[in-house]
Order: sequence, then structure tokens, then C-alpha cells
Amino acid sequence: MKDIDDSSIVRNGNSLIVAYDHGTEHGPVDFEPNPESADPQHVFDVAKHNAVTALAVQKGVAEAFRELDDSDEVNLLVKLNGNSALPKREDYYSPKQCSVQYAVEELGAEAVGYTMYQGSINEDRMWGEFREVQEEARKYGVPVVMWSYPRGKGIEENPDYSGQKDPEVVAYGARLGLELGADMVKCKYPGKQDDWKKLEKNIGEMKSVMSGGSKRSDRAFLQDVHATIEVGGNGLAVGRNVFQREDPGELLDKLEGIIFEGKTPEEVL
Repeated sequence: MKDIDDSSIVRNGNSLIVAYDHGTEHGPVDFEPNPESADPQHVFDVAKHNAVTALAVQKGVAEAFRELDDSDEVNLLVKLNGNSALPKREDYYSPKQCSVQYAVEELGAEAVGYTMYQGSINEDRMWGEFREVQEEARKYGVPVVMWSYPRGKGIEENPDYSGQKDPEVVAYGARLGLELGADMVKCKYPGKQDDWKKLEKNIGEMKSVMSGGSKRSDRAFLQDVHATIEVGGNGLAVGRNVFQREDPGELLDKLEGIIFEGKTPEEVL
């Protein structure tokens, strides 16, 4: 990918990705606050909002979308790996179940995503898989978005770190995205604007988007999104904070103002 700014998942330098891989990662529990969200058609319709630059889904849901007559209205980002919350594992690992070739040629993906658990005892294995993904994506000219989620025994058992949202850990994970060739990293918000600013100083020109996390109040959520944009972040990858709401469009209107129009939370609330 020569310039991610030329891709369809970026608008005016920024992105708003609706993530809908929760049925894999968390199961039906994430749909309970808004049962309508269990229907992929509903979230597909939500992703038609003008603010949304891409919809991130797993292989099977992507196949279902491609059967729709109006599927071209949504830019598809196919998540190439993922796992369920059901098994008991020794440490974090997210197996790959879709190739870049299949995502692009059969599903029409505009971009691909890969979850990386830096700090897991399985990190080396995931590095190898990511190398294959990144190099194949270059052949097809599609961007690679790394879900940068440092976690696992290497972090939990290290007394120098305070957990997954430790600013040092988040910044290190983001830097690995740059080192391994990602075009964009999705990172947990470390809690303070200065912490995200530190992240930005360590990733060069690579794009960064904030992970939306679990549903919370509009004001608190929008303040964090604005804080990342203000110090160089490039937007948001959000799932539950959008699809668990009765009126997702209302929040997407506000996010469009902050991410693409430079407005403050006070101006959109």
C-alpha cells in the first residue's frame, strides 16, 4: 500500500470504522442491550451512514453482505483472524481463518485487519502470520489494519507494567505495528491525552485509530475521541458504542463532526 490516504477507508486523512466482529470474540452477550444488532443486516444498514469509512467483519458475515444488491454502499474491511471466548487457553492467540486473496478476490475487501496480541507467549507465531498477511496485502494494494492489543503473560507477569492500558504498553504495541508494516493501528485508549500523544510520537506517519470499547455516555466517549484527534490520532474503530444504541445514526452524526469536521464535543452535543 503506497499511500493509505488514497484508499477508500480513509476520508480527509481520518477514518471511522464500524467493527462488527463481536459475535466471534464475545458472543451473543454483546447483542443483548439491542437485540436488533444481532442481525447483520441491521449493522450493515448502520454502516451506510456517511461518517463510516469501513465496516470490519469476519469472513462469514462478509460473505452474507456480498449477496446484497446494495453491498457497494459499504467499504468492507475483512478481519482475517479471530477467536471465541469459549475455550480455556494457555495464553492469547487469534488464529487466521481467511486469506488476503479470498478477502479481496471473493469478498471485495477494501482493506484487511489482523489482531495482534503482543506480549502473549504466542506472539512469535502471530508475527509469522502477520508477515504473510502484510506481504500478500502489498501485492493486492489493500491497507492492513492491526488490532494492536498487547496482553498476555509477558505483560501480566512483568512488574514494570500495570496492565493492558499501561501507556508504555499501548505505545510499544503501536510501535510494533509500524515495525511490522501495518498501515494503521487500532489501540485501546490509555486514559489520558498525553499518553496518546506519546503513542503518536512513536509511530511516524502510520495511521492510528482509537478502540471504541464498551458502551458509555456520549459525553465521555466523544471527549476521548476528540482527545486523540487533537494530538494526531486519525479517528475511531467502534462497535458496541454504536450498534448497541437504539439510534446509532445520532451518535454517528456527532462522531462525523469531531473526526472529519474538527468540531469539539461541546459543539456536537
